[in-house]
Amino acid sequence: MSKKRVVLTFPKETVEQPITYHLIKDYDLMVNILSAKVNPNEEGRLVVEISGQKQRLNSGMDYLKGLGVAIQPLAQDVRWDEQRCTHCTACLPICPSHALSVNRAEMRVSFDSEYCIVCGLCLKACPYQAVEILF
Repeated sequence: MSKKRVVLTFPKETVEQPITYHLIKDYDLMVNILSAKVNPNEEGRLVVEISGQKQRLNSGMDYLKGLGVAIQPLAQDVRWDEQRCTHCTACLPICPSHALSVNRAEMRVSFDSEYCIVCGLCLKACPYQAVEILF
């Protein structure tokens, strides 16, 4: 079984189409929505983990591309700048996925992109702008 964590950006013309339904029903994929911002008549964005047989996963990605959906790997979209971080821990309580954590012995914050769901809450919490999201 293959798995991808990606950011899907939907053109506003496709937002009201049952695209995730087709990924599940037609391509036999498991779609776990980690974060979403979808509104009628606006560009939409989903952060998803998609898994299934490799061939079906590739076919599902081709289906999305054919609809004009932009696909970006999740890990490339979040950048934590350790140089800017003062390890104040203001970001920790706001992070729902625990991608940001602290080593209590050293009082140092660390970031694990594997857990990040690109919710953007840390952007608002960090007074030093140590996290940025690149879409």
